[in-house]
Amino acid sequence: MNVKKRQMLIVLLTALLLAGFQAPAHGEATGVRATWVWQTEFIADRGEQLIAFAKGEGINLIYLQIQRQLPKPMYEHFIQQAHENGITVHALGGDPRWALAEYRNDMLDFADWVTSYNREAAARFDGIHLDIEPYVLDQWEDQHPSIIESWQRNLTAFLNTISDAGLETGIDIPFWFDSFTLADGTGLNESLMNDFDHVTVMAYRNQLDSANGIISLVQSELELASRLGHRVIVAVNTKEMPKEPHTSFYGLGKTYMNQTLLELQHELSSFPSFAGLAIHDYRSWESMPHSEDSGPNQPPDNEAPAPVPDPVPEPAPDPGTGEPVPAPDPIEHAGPIRGTYIWEAEQAVHESQEILEFAREKNLNLLYVRLDLEQPFSAYSSFVRDAAEAGIEVHALGGHPLWALEENRDRMMRLVHYVKDYNRNVDSLSRFHGIHLDIEPYVLPGWSSHTPDIISQWTSNIDAFVREMRRDSELKSSMDMAAWLDKHAVPGENLSLAKWMISRMDHVSVMAFRDTAEGSNGIVSIAREEIAYADELGKPILLSVEMKESHEGNHITFYEEGAAYMEEELAKLPGLLQHSSSYSGIVVHAYDYWKNARP
Repeated sequence: MNVKKRQMLIVLLTALLLAGFQAPAHGEATGVRATWVWQTEFIADRGEQLIAFAKGEGINLIYLQIQRQLPKPMYEHFIQQAHENGITVHALGGDPRWALAEYRNDMLDFADWVTSYNREAAARFDGIHLDIEPYVLDQWEDQHPSIIESWQRNLTAFLNTISDAGLETGIDIPFWFDSFTLADGTGLNESLMNDFDHVTVMAYRNQLDSANGIISLVQSELELASRLGHRVIVAVNTKEMPKEPHTSFYGLGKTYMNQTLLELQHELSSFPSFAGLAIHDYRSWESMPHSEDSGPNQPPDNEAPAPVPDPVPEPAPDPGTGEPVPAPDPIEHAGPIRGTYIWEAEQAVHESQEILEFAREKNLNLLYVRLDLEQPFSAYSSFVRDAAEAGIEVHALGGHPLWALEENRDRMMRLVHYVKDYNRNVDSLSRFHGIHLDIEPYVLPGWSSHTPDIISQWTSNIDAFVREMRRDSELKSSMDMAAWLDKHAVPGENLSLAKWMISRMDHVSVMAFRDTAEGSNGIVSIAREEIAYADELGKPILLSVEMKESHEGNHITFYEEGAAYMEEELAKLPGLLQHSSSYSGIVVHAYDYWKNARP
């Protein structure tokens, strides 16, 4: 679809929406609008708010996770409210291990609970929905044929258990299941379509019609389901995905997402199998900000770049006491830096001792820890203190590709103000030592066509960040940096972007994602320019390596080789960089992947 037609379509659909256009009722061909509710306790303390949100967003199907310890009258009250507002409710359950034979009874217990509830309750579940993702199991890569076989047997037993319950059945599947074939030659996605009343295809992308956009990803599933006479719900994501922002509408805002979904529904309505849309999940969706209609997040094709916005004023003072931020106790490092990233904010709150045990085992002295800024300061103080006592610096971690844009500068500043206020309110041993940014705007849809403009905004935001960090604190500023940023220049300056960034920061972590230390395409080689800049500027530099599975090639990551091989390669770096005054150590991305890595 060309740009003009798309813009006219968006205007028309938006006008219909604003004029009171209603999605068709549940059960019509394109009428489903669903969401997942994973926090079951919400139905007790914010059930009315949830229903009001559902009505406002046109939701007519809720996948509600079941917590069997909650009283059944709580479910009954919520389902009754939902039904009164035209919303169906499906009981949601799942665990990756439910694909294994030894966990079949767990799945059957879930089925028994739902059918037993429905026999006794006045307000009953309308369906039952499974979210089982066996591909996250450690043994999936080597044993997926046997796992799929046991999964199929478990699903057969599950469906037999509920066969007379009168429940609509559904299951979540990824868009790439069409690449797996069962022993009888049937595709895995075809088998699941045949077994369930509907499948919900997790097409987690934030663009429509690029080569890797939503439409391209779900087309084969919709064509197959149309031939089979089955129903497909297409799902998108609103959860924050810091390392894979292209898989979520988080940060792009509700306005942009709603416009995209209107167009998506129009584009897919020609498929007989298309049953509607699902948005994952309620909690993330509810907290999404509104945004301008498209802005620099998705510049229209073939249009001139947007003009650089007027300079943003200096950041406002902290909303706290205005007093200087006290410095944390210094931590002496006996050797080079060894660090990792903690991306899941709740882990620092709920798994602090496991993290610190891992850090001691791996001889770590630096942790970049992503924060939940809704948490009280007390949620982090004991963790940071215990880390300091173990000789480990903790730096607050934050970032999103959209943080490169000036309109989102306040999100960055919110993190800075939180950390400053935190450090003012805790003892010296519990203070954060710095703030580490991970901002990768080159994954934004507009990067290739608006590179100079985005770089100008990004550097402006970084300058504001550094000014605010230094204004009344001794917090260290640092950031992740792609190894190829030296290929870009700072607009208006005769300076590479990489050197500019290194000059601003107290240290940088170069994402030298390779699985060998030496060679023309090794860790040292791809970071050579950045190391030279750091040597010239007298700034410390860390080399970050990858342990996550990568679809860009095996040479990007140590995932295939494992932890022992990685340590052998990392041990070569001090010798290879013995003449560098800036090289200060390594950071492994990331804790979750490293702790589950092959030995």
